[in-house]
Amino acid sequence: MTVHFIGAGPGAADLITLRGRDLIGRCPVCLYAGSLVPQEMLGWCPPGARIVDTAPLSLDEIEAEYVRAAAAGEDVARLHSGDLSIYSAVAEQLRRLDRLGIAYTLTPGVPAFAAASAVLARELTVPGLAQSVVLTRVSGRASAMPERETLEAFAATGATLVLHLAIHALGEVVARLTPTHGADCPVAVVVEASRPGERVIRGTLADIVARHGEAPAERAALILVGRALGAEDFRESALYDAHYQRRFRGRE
Repeated sequence: MTVHFIGAGPGAADLITLRGRDLIGRCPVCLYAGSLVPQEMLGWCPPGARIVDTAPLSLDEIEAEYVRAAAAGEDVARLHSGDLSIYSAVAEQLRRLDRLGIAYTLTPGVPAFAAASAVLARELTVPGLAQSVVLTRVSGRASAMPERETLEAFAATGATLVLHLAIHALGEVVARLTPTHGADCPVAVVVEASRPGERVIRGTLADIVARHGEAPAERAALILVGRALGAEDFRESALYDAHYQRRFRGRE
């Protein structure tokens, strides 16, 4: 018996890997985060599958589902929104499965920041402006930020910033980033990327709070900040330069 953790992607049902979809179709038990995972994915479960919405469950109750499935010898498809590598609450589940001696696998998914970048039609790393992306958040009820991981420290690098779980603190984010980035720095709030209700609020650090206030988002929103979001006059990468020799090009 194996628990298969699957990144279900940012929202659109077809933004899931083939491996993830096939695993759902083979598992007689499916646990899914009902508040974020699209219902259409449940249609891939085999007939008669046990389908459990974990949104109202505690970690102990989720563990009990794993124990029940293990006793019955039934594989579990465990669906989490986005990708498993960040803000997925997978780590504590894996620790418990290790203690129980229950096997598991992890299948990555399309992360929310990648979906947001696609919605904006913007590359987050632009030559000469930003070659790094920082995925971060602000302190919240679920967990506090480590003292050394501050917005100010990340901002000092000049990297493109992508803030998860922070839309409730947009004003705070703006106040903390303006001294480093400047009031004219481009900002985008991407709400429900890839979902039917997808929308984008564009602005700068000077006006994004007011623009967001016209139709505020309460959840499922990312805040992206950085010069790369508005880049127009930048040098081209050498990757496709006619005089750039690389091992796959085969030029003399």
